[in-house]
Amino acid sequence: MAHTNDPEVVRRLLSTPGLWAVVGLSENRSRTAYDIARYVMNLGMRIVAVHPKAEPVLGAPGYASLSEVPEPIDVVDVFVRSELAGAVVDEAIAVGARAVWLQLGVIDEEAAARAREAGLDVVMDTCPAIEAPRLGIC
Repeated sequence: MAHTNDPEVVRRLLSTPGLWAVVGLSENRSRTAYDIARYVMNLGMRIVAVHPKAEPVLGAPGYASLSEVPEPIDVVDVFVRSELAGAVVDEAIAVGARAVWLQLGVIDEEAAARAREAGLDVVMDTCPAIEAPRLGIC
């Protein structure tokens, strides 16, 4: 069954302040992850960068993996290729994240199903910068 984004889930995730772990976020300002991380910060979210370099980004701490983040994660924002997304979703489930957001073009139906079965909210193949204006959040 193909995943369908629930507008109420999207609205709640974008309008409820929380911690977003942005997987794939680095100091590379030419990457979309950088702009979208800044965008969700402007919506009132706190972020952490999750990237093998574990470097701080946008004044937020960096970690090499989700399991290193020392506090509860509300949303795991996934900026990796679709073929790598399943492993990130599995780690999000393992650390007890509340939701996963697979960015525009990141599609893994099986991973989305695993996340839903584990009780996580799932948003897939869209972007906060598209959804927030559409829903009148920003």
